Amino acid sequence: MSTPAPAASPSLLRRYLNIPLIWKMAVALVAGAVAGLVINAAGVQERALAVLDPLGEIFLNLLQMLIFPLIITTLVAGVSSISPQRLGRIGVKVFVFYLVTSAFAITVGLALALAVSPGAGLSMPGGQGQEGAEVPSVTDTLVQIVPANPFQALVEGNVLAIMFLALVFGLALTFMMNSDDERAQEWGLFLRKGIDAAADLVFRVVRGVLEYAPVGVFALIAAVLAQTGAEAIGPLVQLTGVVYGSIVLMVGVYALILLLFRAPLGRFFAAAKDPMVTAFVTRSSGGTLPVSTAAARRMGVREGVYGFSLPLGATVNMDGTAIYVGAATVFVANIAGQSLGVVELATVVLVGVLASVGTAGVPGAGLVMLTMATTSVGLPMAPVALVAGIDALLDMARTMCNVTGDLAGTRVVAATEKGMLREPGQEEGQGQDLQRRGSSSSSPGVEPGQG
Repeated sequence: MSTPAPAASPSLLRRYLNIPLIWKMAVALVAGAVAGLVINAAGVQERALAVLDPLGEIFLNLLQMLIFPLIITTLVAGVSSISPQRLGRIGVKVFVFYLVTSAFAITVGLALALAVSPGAGLSMPGGQGQEGAEVPSVTDTLVQIVPANPFQALVEGNVLAIMFLALVFGLALTFMMNSDDERAQEWGLFLRKGIDAAADLVFRVVRGVLEYAPVGVFALIAAVLAQTGAEAIGPLVQLTGVVYGSIVLMVGVYALILLLFRAPLGRFFAAAKDPMVTAFVTRSSGGTLPVSTAAARRMGVREGVYGFSLPLGATVNMDGTAIYVGAATVFVANIAGQSLGVVELATVVLVGVLASVGTAGVPGAGLVMLTMATTSVGLPMAPVALVAGIDALLDMARTMCNVTGDLAGTRVVAATEKGMLREPGQEEGQGQDLQRRGSSSSSPGVEPGQG
């Protein structure tokens, strides 16, 4: 009887793919910084850059390549996933809360970054000649949101126009799938399957690009430090401080909103601490969803609210990522030596809020949203690679903020709906009969003072 042959050891490529991306990015950042400083000290920049520049340029091109496939597939899929029936009173409240807080969050990130001005005085190698396109006026920007020729919008890189098209087609697909006409419903479901398949295909391409990201980050960090020395380290530390500081401010804003709706902060954060820590460690809003659901139950929120608000929040609510996009866009503009006027700042806010609807489920969503924002205001792509080097560090804090925002919105909306909050210690099933009969505000299913 022959003995079975030993299992073949995994290939070098397979071993590389099995390493978590956060560790590969961290190693690439450190190795690139060390290599760049060594090259700078040795005075061999010209020979080193001949190798590093092409590797970094490939990474930048790959990021730009992904923008429109991601917008078209993920935004259509995200919008069409919300049925008209679910967009009732609770759905509208949840959706409005998420959009308003996302817009406020990106404004906070922009404001603090403009005050601190991270990246000012730093320039990328070969930065000359990389100036972005001229940004149109407010009127032109509004007009160009509705493109006369969708293919021209794709060629010209009109991010807002492509987002508008995706939103329109996503809403149309929603009504097709929920139509009373069986033929329209059948075609709608068929098209939705195609969109889901296309989105899955794009996600796989994104994962492949992210596997190359450590090589691109290493090359671009090394190239910058080879020419600037240690000058680039300070601005990156500044950017990290701005993002973390803005997130702390945003958590404070959640606390104020909760107080306005008479929500006990102690009970909220006692329940929210587990999903906040889980999100910080895992860097995944979707992966934290079971923990967030348990936390919402401990807060007294009924399933009628959290069953809709938390899955939707994991898909469209990205307050922490919006902060990151705002701060990082200012960082990129400072390195490029370009000032951001009112039109550009408003465009960044609009792109950040709309992009959050479609890209939340995408691996590396923050980097994708930053690429969209910088492209929309005519900024060069090269400085984005510097941000990519510390993206994993920033991702932990912004995911924690995203999940906290989901829970805050869930608790606030529950406070505005009769029968959607339980008293402390009351079981999920208790009080449901009162809720079904339309209980008054003094019923056990509602906290005192809630309307």
